[in-house]
Parts: sequence; C-alpha cells; structure tokens
Amino acid sequence: MAKVPSQATVTEHIVDINVSEEMRNSFLEYSYSVIYARALPDARDGLKPVQRRILFQMDQMGLRPDKGHVKSSRVVGDVMGRLHPHGDAAIYDAMVRLAQPFTLRLPMVDGHGNFGSLDDGPAAPRYTEVRMASAAQAMTASLHEDVVDMVPNYDNTLLQPEVLPAAIPYLLVNGSSGIAVGMATNMAPHNLVEVIAGARHLLRHPDASLDEIMRFIPGPDLPEGGKIVGLDGIRQAYETGRGIFKTRATAHIESISARKKGIVFTELPYLTGAEKVIEKIKDGVQSKKLQGISGVQNLTDRHHGMRLVVEVKNSFNPEAVLASLYQHTPLEESFGINNVALVDGQPRTLGLIDLLKVYIDHRISVTRRRSQFRLTKAQNRLHLVEGLLIAILDIDEVIAVIRSSDDSQAALNRLMAVFDLSEQQAEYILELRLRRLTKFSQIELEAERDELLKQIAQLEAILASDEALKDLVAAEMEEIAREYGTERRTVLLESDNLASAAASKKMNLKIEDDPCWVALSGTGLAARIVDDAPPSRSGARASHDAITSLVKTSNHSHIGVLTNTGMVHKLSVLDVPAIPVTDSAPGLGAGSPLAELAMLGKDEHPIAVFSLAEDSTPLAIATAQGKIKRLNPSFPQKAPFEAIALADGDYVVAAQPAQDTDVIVLVTDDAQLLRFDAQAVRPQGRSGQGVAGIRLNDGARVLAMGVAPADDIGAQGVVTIACSSTALPGTEPGSIKMTPLDRYPAKGRATGGVRTHRFLRGEDQLSFAWVGELPARANTKTGQAVELPEIDERRDGSGTPASGIIAAIG
Repeated sequence: MAKVPSQATVTEHIVDINVSEEMRNSFLEYSYSVIYARALPDARDGLKPVQRRILFQMDQMGLRPDKGHVKSSRVVGDVMGRLHPHGDAAIYDAMVRLAQPFTLRLPMVDGHGNFGSLDDGPAAPRYTEVRMASAAQAMTASLHEDVVDMVPNYDNTLLQPEVLPAAIPYLLVNGSSGIAVGMATNMAPHNLVEVIAGARHLLRHPDASLDEIMRFIPGPDLPEGGKIVGLDGIRQAYETGRGIFKTRATAHIESISARKKGIVFTELPYLTGAEKVIEKIKDGVQSKKLQGISGVQNLTDRHHGMRLVVEVKNSFNPEAVLASLYQHTPLEESFGINNVALVDGQPRTLGLIDLLKVYIDHRISVTRRRSQFRLTKAQNRLHLVEGLLIAILDIDEVIAVIRSSDDSQAALNRLMAVFDLSEQQAEYILELRLRRLTKFSQIELEAERDELLKQIAQLEAILASDEALKDLVAAEMEEIAREYGTERRTVLLESDNLASAAASKKMNLKIEDDPCWVALSGTGLAARIVDDAPPSRSGARASHDAITSLVKTSNHSHIGVLTNTGMVHKLSVLDVPAIPVTDSAPGLGAGSPLAELAMLGKDEHPIAVFSLAEDSTPLAIATAQGKIKRLNPSFPQKAPFEAIALADGDYVVAAQPAQDTDVIVLVTDDAQLLRFDAQAVRPQGRSGQGVAGIRLNDGARVLAMGVAPADDIGAQGVVTIACSSTALPGTEPGSIKMTPLDRYPAKGRATGGVRTHRFLRGEDQLSFAWVGELPARANTKTGQAVELPEIDERRDGSGTPASGIIAAIG
C-alpha cells in the first residue's frame, strides 16, 4: 500500500490593522490626488494637469496652426502613454472642451469635425482631428528657454513642465470648473482685452483698489454673449472669491407673421442649450406654469446663428410672457462664482486682485528666467565668436600648431597655451570647417559679435532693473491683447427692471379688454391704436399717416374687413399690431398689411374696417356702377360672408358707417358730385343688392364716397385730381383741387349730380377723389406725405398742378 505524503505546513501571516485609520489614510491619499492632480487648476497658468499635458504634448508633436490636423486618437494616445496615466475618455473629453467655442472664451484647440454642442456630445476621437489653436502657442511659448521647472512624468522616463509659461491669463479668460473632495471650483470667463488692461494697471500700481481694477474688468464676458443681471454678486466675488450673478438670454419681440407676435432669443445663458430650453418650455406649458405660448421653434443655423422663437398667443402681453419665461425656464440661470485654485501647491479661494497678482508674478518669473537663459546663451556664443576671431586673425599659426601636434588632445592643449584660449574656444576651433576661414566669414563674425554685445547689454539692463522687467512684461501683455483680443459679447445690467415689474404685478400677463381704435392707411397697413380717444389730427406728419378707415372697438373684439369683392372677413383686434398714440409715434407705418392679417384672396384688397357689434351704425357701401347700400348690423358668426350682391363687372369702391342724420356724397370719374340724405337709403340685409345712388353717364364710374354729419357740412371737404385718360395710372400728378363740401347743393338720390372739377386742356377724367373731414392728409403709394393745395371756394373750378403722385388721402 502506497504511503500518502504528508501535507506541507502552511504558514499564515495576519496583520491586524485599524480599519478606521486605514480608511482615513486611504481617503486622504485619494483626496490629495484629486485635488492636486485632477480637479483644481493652477492659478499661474490656469490649467488642470490634463489640460496642461494635452497642450504640451501637442506642442512636442509640432501640431501648430500652420500644420495639418491629425486624428484626435493619436493625440489622446500620446498624452495617455507619455504623460497622463488615466483613461482615454477623460483625456478626450478635456481636449474636446479646449476646442469648444461655446465653452471657452478663447479656445486652445482647433478641432476639425463634430466636437459636439450644448445639447449633443462630440463624435468619437477616431472621427475628429485636432491641432493647436493660435492662442495655444502663447501658452507654450519659450518652453525650451528654461522658463519653468520641468518635473518627471509618471514613470520617470520623460520630463514635463510643472506649469506652462502662459502668456495668456487663461484662468480669468476661459474660467474653470471642477469638483474635488471637500471643495470645488467654478470660475466665469472674461474678456481678454479687459483682463490684460486690469493686469497692466495692477503691474504699474501694486496698491490699486478693487474699484480701480473693476474700471478695466467690469464683469465676466461669456462665450455666447447674453446678459448678466445684477452686479452686486460680481463685486462680492471679485472681493472675496465667491458670489452669484444671473445670466439671461438676449431676446426681442417681433412680428413673426402678419397675425402673430413672437419672442426671439438670439443668445442663451452660459452653457445652456436650445433643446434643454425647449423641453422646459413644453413642461411649463403642460403644467400651466407658463401661459400665453402657442408654440416654440428652433430656427438656429450656421448663417443666422442662434434663433429660438417662442410664439405668443394674441390675447397675452409678450413682455409678461417673457418675464414668465425668465422665471420658469433656463433662459435665466444663476452662476455661482467660487474662485478656488492652487497657489504654491495649496488650494486657495482668490479674489480678482489675488488672481491677477499670481498671474503677474508668474509672468515676471517667466520673463526673468527667459532673459537669463538668453543672456547666458548670448554670452556663451560671444565667447566662442571671440575665440574664432582670434584664430582667423592668425590662421596660419593655428594650422601649424594643429599639424605639428601628435593627437587632438595635444592640439587642444597647445592652442590653449599659444593663443590664450579657453577649453571651449579651443575645442570649437578644432571642429571648425575650412569654409569658415574666408575673409567674408570674418566680417560675419565681427557683425555677430557686435550684435551679441548689444543683445547682452539689453538683457543685463532688463535683469538689473525691476522697472525694465515690468516694462517688458507689460509690453508683451499688450501684444497678446492686440493679437487675440475680441470685443465684449455679454451685456452687463445693473438692475432687473423686467423682473421688478413682474414681481410688483404691474405687468399683466393677459392683455386687458381696453378700448382701442383700428386704423387702415391708404397703403393698406393696419394698426391698433391703444387709446380711448380717437387718433389726434394734429400729430406730426409721418409715413402712412393718411387714415382711410377707422373703427372704435376693444382689444378682445372682432372687426369686419370689407373688400372690393363685397365680402366681409372677420379679424381679431389682437391680431392687429399695436402702436402708441403720441405725436412722436412712428405712425401707421408700424402696422402690418391688412390683406395678410385678414388672409384675403389674390384679387381682393381691403376697402374699410368696421364694427361687427349688433348696435353699430349701418355701413354705407358704394360700388363703381353707382349702387349704394346701407348694411344692417346683423352679422353671422361664420366668416367670410357677402355684404352686398354685386352685378357682373361691379366692385366696391368705398364704405363708411352712415346714420339717418348723415349725408352721403358720391363722386364719379367724369367729375360729377351728388350729395343726398342717408335716410333716402333704407338699411338692407346681407342679400340685398342696394339701390341706385347716382345716375351715371355712359362710360362713367364712381370713384369715391364720403359720409358727413348733416349739421357739420362746413367742416367737410372734397379733393379731386384730374388727368388724361391716355396716361398710365399713377404716372402723372395731374391737377388737384380742394373745395368745401357746403359749396355743393344737395339733390335727390339717383340723380346726376353737379360738376365738381373743370378740366384743363389735355384732361378728360378724374383719376382720384376723396370726401371727408378737413384738414386732409395725402401720401404716395410708398407712404410719403404730399402737400395739398389751398382751399378753392369754386365748386367747379380747375385744379392746380399737384406736388406729387397721390395714392391716398385721409
């Protein structure tokens, strides 16, 4: 029976540890690593370790702006393998952020491909390409001149800079954000030109106060613009290193269609994407937090930039809706400044002056070390040049000494002894090529010696004087601002008037049903005049001020729009753009085309606007074939509807409300005027064809109709313009006459009327006529004012030459 070998004795070594102490030590090591090697930027160059290593490695790879792009994967791989022993995803994410213009005020990486947006992430590194941006060269400039300390990489095989030279104040210009253990940093971007100006002032005046520095740096300047509201938090942050301010989207209210108002956002708050805003708006509408919004569209493109359009319902106040959007959506966000950065290896909370001083001290150190490096290099080169000049002056003896020597060491020693040279000079002469022994080379060496002496003197002067060193630093800062600086993009607002008005409930969300007037101009524009009183007749002349039709109504009502086809279209008053009623107002030129507001057909144009109320005055309607009708104020709910049945070839020329006590005036193109009482026309329903208004001569047609109070005839006037029938319409001014209406006798309805204008030679018809209250205003088809003549008391007199081609009078 086989013998079973005995098992070897197992020796166990168990170490008792204090778990609490072990966790404490491990957590401290982890915290130290996160704080110093990952999350917090160095206050000198403003970079986190991964950002610094990316820029350094790209500089080492020669990926400068004048070179071609390379795959992002290649840069990520080199950074990870040589300098940064962490995951490639973290390195690529940091590199992407260095390339995003909406994240950084001054991007450091020039990316080619999809580097993401505020709503979407970037493409994979195998699909994108990178190279250094122009500004990145200023961050790594002079690295080879011993301007900063070099430290070993993670495996002690390479050297990397402890900090970059950073000619750009990166930390203030681009800001930073990071979450460490027990602390975090969040710094806002600023304008490079402003930061450089503040740094230069502090360099010259080390005891400058914060108020003095804020004259140069008034506040952050965000990459995507927008607005910053309230400056108290910014000052607190500049003073203590911590503060809060509000960022707000830039918006304006405009007519996005003939019938709708919209709020257009062209700049969003810092790091806020349009899709996020749209989602929040939709959530707010569904939860009833937001009212008055009928739709939202993202019309952003590469050619027009950011354009986020929020459509406002007609019955709501756009300013109040905007205030509500700021309150309930990311269109207004708070930004908390927490200026935590590493100073001398320790995390500190820094105010604005502290940040500038750290940067200035760093640039002074870099400039001093660079000057010392250049001085040493120039002195060493001068030493060699002087040795060469000695050798060239007595080159025959130098050659003889070398040829007679047994070996190179003997030649070195004899050259040092014979010509009183240093070892470096003698070694350099021994390595000299024969081509350098020409007379021309001697001239070059002498010129180089003189230049080196001049350069050494300048460098010694800089190193010997603190003022000279500061002058050089200030000049280089100014050059950086000139080369990379841009204008401010963010608007700074001291107070928040919009929020104050909304909070005090002075701004109603819904538009009240206040009295108003809707006016139609001679050029077809309509406007809502928000006032209980009728529009003033004494206001300044402005474009489109000739009102041809006017109706009193209220904001929440509907009005009728009568067209040349005899059809009535219903229009919401709130669809008509509102204008203020002041002498300095822009006039009806601020209105919108009524044909678009009422969505008229291709061959329709508006004749008049009128009230649809049941107790309104009957509407008198005149047609080109001489028909007259007073329409009963009883209208159907459904529109459009027919107001008058027209014969073939007939069309509506004018319409005005007419009471029984009024008089109706018709003017034909063969210069006949008929005035009769309105009560002679019995009001009819919608199906009526009207009655004969004036007896027309062969080929004549009605040009105009007017309605005037019977007890105020003296305040009314008639304007007529005569021309030749062979002239194209609207091509010649013609002769114009303005006469009081009371100069024309009243006659019965359906008669022929009296002559109102005597034709001159070459004239045979009226091209235009108007009847209404004086004084009258005339304008061209573009809305420009035309001067009217003095009143002519002769009812059948001839006209005087018109000063312009009149298209409308009102």
